[in-house]
Amino acid sequence: MHKRTKIKIAIFVLLVGMACMFTAVVTDHWAVLSPRVDQVNQTCEAAHFGLWRLCKKYIYISSENYVPGHGCGPISLPGEENCTYFRHFTPGLDTEIFEYKTQKEYNISAAAISIFSLAFIILGSLCLVGSCTGKGKGRDYLLKPAGMFFAFAGLCAFISLEVMRQSVKRMIESEDTIWIEYHYAWSFACACTAFVLLFLTGIALLLLSMPQMPRNPWETCMDAEPDQAE
Repeated sequence: MHKRTKIKIAIFVLLVGMACMFTAVVTDHWAVLSPRVDQVNQTCEAAHFGLWRLCKKYIYISSENYVPGHGCGPISLPGEENCTYFRHFTPGLDTEIFEYKTQKEYNISAAAISIFSLAFIILGSLCLVGSCTGKGKGRDYLLKPAGMFFAFAGLCAFISLEVMRQSVKRMIESEDTIWIEYHYAWSFACACTAFVLLFLTGIALLLLSMPQMPRNPWETCMDAEPDQAE
């Protein structure tokens, strides 16, 4: 396969990864929390949240939806929903954003790291634009920082995922919590997909921008014929 075709495929995969990361950052379905339900024909309170806000949903549990020993939900059932933004960067406010005791520093870290991921994505995109509009050696040169930026964006996405996972784990394991069940939702899946696509494709783009390997053992990289993506 020609090098130019490989780069085009890599750029397409990166576009999918960028779309997944932006979707994960702006949506609030990273995790879903459910309290215990002991009786039927009553309203329970489930919650789902992301990096920026918490949404509580009041769901009526009928005999058809009630499962003994399970929590409130599923979250897809109809009900009144109330969303509140986290005040991550507002000083002087109570540190207990949720009604239960949570670790605010975890949410701050996950949100901040996701911003770094978006920043690396923007820098990598600028390098790609410069590579597509440039000529000669400048095209291949800009692919190197582009690949590094996208790989860094993938690493930041992974760190944000792990921080969010630890945050949910701490909330569930707390003695004062009302939540007995949790699961990660589609926003979390988007972030996982973004991590895989951005990191692996960034590394691939970096390798594609490297000088061509010698065809013969006695050649050096300087002697090999240039292979530019035109």
